[in-house]
Amino acid sequence: MPRFSALALLLLVATSPSPAPAQAQSAPDPATQLDRYIEQVRADWGVVGLAIAVVKDGRVVFSKGYGVRTKGTTDPVDGNTLFAIGSTTKAMTAAALGLLVDEKKLNWDDKVTDHLPGFQLIDPWATRELTVRDLLSHRAGLGNADVLWYGTDLTTAEIVHRARFIPMGYSMRAGYTYQNIMYAVAGEVVAAVSGMPWQTFIQSRILTPLKMTSTVTTLAQTAGRPNVASPHALVADTVAVIENASVDGVASAGSIWSSVTDMARWATVMIDSGRVDGTRFLAPTTWAEMFKPQTIIPANQFYPTARLTKPHWTSYGLGWFQQDYAGHAVEMHTGSIDGMTAIIGLIPEERVGVYVLANMGSGRMELRHALMWKAFDLWLGTGSRDWSAEFLELYRPGWEAQRNAVAQAEQRRVKDTRPSLALEAYTGVYADSLLGTVRIALKDGKLWYEQSAWLSGELEHWQYDTFRIRWTRPWMGTSLVTFPVSETGMVTRMEFGTGPGMQVMQLKSRR
Repeated sequence: MPRFSALALLLLVATSPSPAPAQAQSAPDPATQLDRYIEQVRADWGVVGLAIAVVKDGRVVFSKGYGVRTKGTTDPVDGNTLFAIGSTTKAMTAAALGLLVDEKKLNWDDKVTDHLPGFQLIDPWATRELTVRDLLSHRAGLGNADVLWYGTDLTTAEIVHRARFIPMGYSMRAGYTYQNIMYAVAGEVVAAVSGMPWQTFIQSRILTPLKMTSTVTTLAQTAGRPNVASPHALVADTVAVIENASVDGVASAGSIWSSVTDMARWATVMIDSGRVDGTRFLAPTTWAEMFKPQTIIPANQFYPTARLTKPHWTSYGLGWFQQDYAGHAVEMHTGSIDGMTAIIGLIPEERVGVYVLANMGSGRMELRHALMWKAFDLWLGTGSRDWSAEFLELYRPGWEAQRNAVAQAEQRRVKDTRPSLALEAYTGVYADSLLGTVRIALKDGKLWYEQSAWLSGELEHWQYDTFRIRWTRPWMGTSLVTFPVSETGMVTRMEFGTGPGMQVMQLKSRR
């Protein structure tokens, strides 16, 4: 064994390479982190089932289902499970009109009456000046009129006709009110210009070219399919399976059913400047127009999540809500209908998009927002916030307030009062040009409210001449209706609510 002097040993140590440091543990990839995060947080929101997809740079980088399609079963949610996509349908309606713009059959600023000559609003000037762009950007000046379609038996044609009776809420283009009825009108414009129903146009011009093979345009088309989610809602503080509510009367506002696999395809096309596999689907100018801000949205009318994301602006494009986040422009939209929720979020400049579907009613499924922002953070490196915890803290007071409101209403109720008249005096057919007709009938000694197969229920006495409608579908809760008694001791009208938003129906006939 060679012998070394002390100096040689010192030189040997000084010149020998240092041992290699231990390999640093690399952080999990974004997909793994998102998967772990969802597994941790979904129970906090009482989620029955959800599916999520993330696209980045033209490819799907994450797609997975969680939970079950129907409570009480073991049928799993996967990437191909169909859910109602709700108002995320609106961007497809805007794109449908964009395709017609590309074909020079339509301009965004065409007057609606150029294509629907019989269309009217309550204001003659608004009727004359309303444009296709106005239909898509919630600035027509109308108040909300969802009473025309939710739970009613009205056809799209009847709903569009009754738009002439919707009160103006503000001067056209001077404000913002979310308006499903104007999107129903937009669907009628698609039909008038293309010569085919909106559903057929969407299928032939969007779903088929984009290879969205499992997507259907109406609830009826989901019948018989094996992989369809059921809607759920809280009923007496318990998650229960409920019935699907039809959106077919305003189909172009929100009737499509799809899967995250198909919607990831849609998101990819919208991110990629309107191209499908490198082939132009929408002209660049048309695609860009859809994402230009059209209407400024006041903070109190935007998503409550903005209190935490703190955007510098909030606006609406053509079928898209808009805000900024971490220096990026975000295009997004939610979809909500009884027991079903959805969200899409895009950051086109970073070529990233997120789509979430769930079979739980909104409020209890605002986890959708948390997952969208979490995915953005993971793939863009914009932070590590626990959005689920923050949004739970944001929304929980609202849930508690809703529960307390019921108790407070009960406390304010004037007890031990009686109706002014015999119950039969309140019966009859009540009518209104906007709302249609409601029949109040006496059945087995109880008053019943009958507006449609969906909107019916027992009228329980509340106080004086006010009754509470206990809807036959319990997840809808209850509503109050008042029957003022005239000086002559007769009931001639029925009132819903109070103040500026009060809806009045006049007695049409006693039988």
